Amino acid sequence: MRDIAKMVFILLGVGTLLLSGCTSLGPRTITRDRFDYTAAISDSWKNQMLLNMVKMRYGDAPVFLDVGTLINQYAVEGLVDAGASWISDPYSSSQVIGAGAKYANRPTITYTPLKGGQFARNLMTPIPPASILNLGQAGYPVDLVFRLCVHSVNGVQNRYGGTARPLVADPEFYPLLERMRRIQDSGAIGLRVQKVDEKDTFVIVFKSKVDGATEADIAEVRKVLGLDPHARAFKVVYGAIAADDKEIAILSRSMLQIIIDLGSYIAVPESHVAEKRTPANFKDEPVNGVPLAPLIRVNSAPQKPSDAFVSIRYADYWFWIDDKDFPSKRIFSFLMFIFTLTETGVEEKAPPVVLPLG
Repeated sequence: MRDIAKMVFILLGVGTLLLSGCTSLGPRTITRDRFDYTAAISDSWKNQMLLNMVKMRYGDAPVFLDVGTLINQYAVEGLVDAGASWISDPYSSSQVIGAGAKYANRPTITYTPLKGGQFARNLMTPIPPASILNLGQAGYPVDLVFRLCVHSVNGVQNRYGGTARPLVADPEFYPLLERMRRIQDSGAIGLRVQKVDEKDTFVIVFKSKVDGATEADIAEVRKVLGLDPHARAFKVVYGAIAADDKEIAILSRSMLQIIIDLGSYIAVPESHVAEKRTPANFKDEPVNGVPLAPLIRVNSAPQKPSDAFVSIRYADYWFWIDDKDFPSKRIFSFLMFIFTLTETGVEEKAPPVVLPLG
C-alpha cells in the first residue's frame, strides 16, 4: 500500500507539472513563431511574385493570394491514472498505475485571392505621381524609380517591354534621368505641398543657389521637358502631356505594367522562343553607343540553382535570381515594396475565423 501511494503521489506531481507548463507555453512561442512565420510568408511572397512575372512573360494568367489571417493554437494536456485491487487470496494482488501527456499545435491560416475591385486597385491602378516623387525624396535613386514606375514625363517616353505594344525609349529619356540623378545627389531639388484650386498639389522646386554644373543640368531638364526656363517651381500632375510650361505631367505605370516590363528581361530558354511559347527578349537601344544595363536579371536552366535569392519552376525549367546579383535583388525587393503603393480605397475584410474553445 505504501509503495502504491508513493507512486500515485509521484504521478500526480508529474501531471501537475505538465498542466502547469501550459501557463508559460504561449509567451515562449512568440519569438519563435513570429520569426518563423515571417520568414515563411516572405519566401512565399517572393516565389509568388517571380512566378507571376514568368507566367505573364509566357502569356499565362497571374494569380495572387494574400495571407489573410494566421492564428496558431497550442495545447498541452496531462493525464494520470492510478488504481489498485485485491482479491481474497493473501498471495495475489493487482495494481494499475499510468500517466500520459498530449501536445497539439493547430495553425489556422486563411488565404485571400486578389480579384474584382481589389485586383483592380492593387494591380491595375497607376501608382500616384506623388508616391513616386516621395520615393525620390526618401532617397531612392530617381533614375531607378522612373525607369521602373514611369511611362513618360511631359511626353518623353520610357521603354516598355510589353509583348502587345513594345516601345523603345526616346533618345532624350535616359540622359534626362542621368541629369535628374545628378541634381538629386546635389540636393538641389525638393518637394512641397501647396493648395491649387483648393486641392493639395505636389510641386517640384529647383533650388536657386547651386553650382554651375548643377545649374546647367537644371537648365537642360527644363529644355527637354519644355518648362519655363526662368521658373523654379512646377506643379506635378498625372497625365501624358502638360497643360503649360509650368507643369510636369507624369504618366505612371500600374503594378501589372511594371511586372510585364520586368518580365521582358527574363532570359527565357531559346527552345521556348523557337517553339513560340514566348517572345524573344526585348532589345534596348544603346545610350550614346553604350549598351544599357538591364533593370533585372532572371536566369533560366533545366537544373535547380544552388545559390538563388528566389527561384521557381515553370514549364519544366527553373527561373531564378542569383543571390550574388545585388542590383537584381534590390530591384526585386523594391518591386514588392511598391506593390503596397497601389492599394487605394477601403480594405476588404478578411473572412471570419471560428476556433474551438474546448
